[in-house]
Amino acid sequence: MASKTEKRGKSVAADESDTDDADRRYKAPALEKGLDILELLATATQPMTLTAIVNELGRSHGELFRMVQVLEFRGYIEQDKTSDGYLLTDRLFSLGMQQPRTRNLIEISLPIMRQLSLDLGQACHLALHTLGEMVVVARMESSEQLGFSVRVGYRRPLVKSASGVVLYAFQPDDIRRRWEGMMRPPLGNDELAAFRAHADEVRQRHVELTPSQFVAGVTDISAPILRGGYAAAALTVPFLKKLEPMVTKSVAARAVRLAADRIAEQLVEGDSRV
Repeated sequence: MASKTEKRGKSVAADESDTDDADRRYKAPALEKGLDILELLATATQPMTLTAIVNELGRSHGELFRMVQVLEFRGYIEQDKTSDGYLLTDRLFSLGMQQPRTRNLIEISLPIMRQLSLDLGQACHLALHTLGEMVVVARMESSEQLGFSVRVGYRRPLVKSASGVVLYAFQPDDIRRRWEGMMRPPLGNDELAAFRAHADEVRQRHVELTPSQFVAGVTDISAPILRGGYAAAALTVPFLKKLEPMVTKSVAARAVRLAADRIAEQLVEGDSRV
């Protein structure tokens, strides 16, 4: 016989399920299984076997076997060559990059980024927000033989990157709170308060200039590309320390801010969808 505690637990679970059902208009179980697989692999740090996926999602092999096969056939996941595990491919990222508003943003930005690279002798990149993280969608290599750059598709939590804090800083409060709910792992109260305060400082000075949290000798310089007062993207220079730099960090910071403003002016005039 089930205990009162177990019965209460089942009752609560049923209530939560009823609430979830009330929040949605339609159900598509097959689609949801596929999305569960994609979301799981997106956060996995290593390839996952079908058995691991089944165990993590709490479903049967029979439920997920066909889903995995179809996702692999369509190119959304692939099997690791050195193991039986599955990995997420770049197909979803590529689909997002094909949106007209993203393509137009990149087309407008690249010539200005190229000139910025020439002026500073440093690489630069363009970043957008996605699910509590910043993701690099375009880059320009250094015009010199020595430089530091990050690949397209590079992702970091907002709280751990200059691009991330800039994107967050120039958002209305409701968007900020929504992004905070996407951060994984969630920030503690003190960490969140510190992040908010730092973002407010960045908003005041309109540029972020901070030592990289991941690479020694690199200072990240980032400025917002604004549309309607809010950041549509962040333009960032990972400023590599050189013995004979073309410009100082302060000069580079002004150049990054001006370049971001030039991109923003063209967005307002030429692309109202960004």
